[in-house]
Amino acid sequence: MSGSIVEIVILAMVAAFLGLRLYSVLGRRPEQNEEPLRRIEQPDALRSARPVAPAAPKVAAENPATNARPLRELPLAERPGFLPAAETGIRAIVAADRRFDVGLFVAGARGAYGMVLEAFWRGDKDELSQLCDSDVYQGFVDAIDVRTAAGETVDNRLIRIEEASVVSADFEAPIARITVRFVADIATVTRNAEGAVIAGSLDDALESRDVWTFSRDLTSRDPNWLLDETDEG
Repeated sequence: MSGSIVEIVILAMVAAFLGLRLYSVLGRRPEQNEEPLRRIEQPDALRSARPVAPAAPKVAAENPATNARPLRELPLAERPGFLPAAETGIRAIVAADRRFDVGLFVAGARGAYGMVLEAFWRGDKDELSQLCDSDVYQGFVDAIDVRTAAGETVDNRLIRIEEASVVSADFEAPIARITVRFVADIATVTRNAEGAVIAGSLDDALESRDVWTFSRDLTSRDPNWLLDETDEG
């Protein structure tokens, strides 16, 4: 096998691994002695294409030299990516699901933000159906269909996520809902049916502010959170 073919195979394996990582469950802490990988139980309508979700990474033990404490031991208001206004709701969710961790949730929400945007830009309805509830999914599908009917394509790129902060949370048994504000730099280009650029530029990233709400039935065996509301922030 030539060197170039070996490199292609290695890159493909790395890409596949990263794809699985992005499907990590939002905010789920592994139980003690839980196996590192667990297959997600999906409803029949969604079971066909979901990958295995890796368990959440372990938090480093306290370092006596720096007197640092693990994220889970910090008071809620001191944790990164978390606003005090959401504390009551977060505490209610933690009381109902002892595996929930707000720090892991924020990390997973950042990954979900990029996955949803990229699936929408590609026009990948199948992936969107696995990440969004029915109402949000239909909104994305309608926008994709309008774009397709006009013969337009987009070449958008998520440059960086500057901020991902939990701004509110609530728990009305059995449904938990958490709202996250994202501030990101996105480069956008829209082309017509002939391939000519009709809007945007990949050379100039624009700041985008989005407020997304994720929800989950805490009594469900399915540990995944779904995007159930989007707004501009």
